[in-house]
Amino acid sequence: MTAFAAAIDALFADPNISMDAVYTAAGDGDPKTVRIIARRPDEIIGLGDTRIRMATAMFDVRVSEVAAPAEDDTLEFGGETFVVQGEPVRDRDGLIWTLDTRPA
Repeated sequence: MTAFAAAIDALFADPNISMDAVYTAAGDGDPKTVRIIARRPDEIIGLGDTRIRMATAMFDVRVSEVAAPAEDDTLEFGGETFVVQGEPVRDRDGLIWTLDTRPA
């Protein structure tokens, strides 16, 4: 295990930073519990001369827990369900997927 992998594991184990969620692959995927780090930054979208602020929901999940996330997979936690939209993005070290989601 590299120093980066050990650091990522420590972050995902910290209850102040991450939380448990249920990840389900679209179709016939079996639900499984994973650790996630939630990021909900506002995004500013330009539409002509108008700027619109839109809330987003992005989640980081370890590659070791979810090998191949895909569009329409779901994440459930805290009574909320989110659907993966778009192509998941892996970090440069190949340790974390960032999932762009929308409320279900």
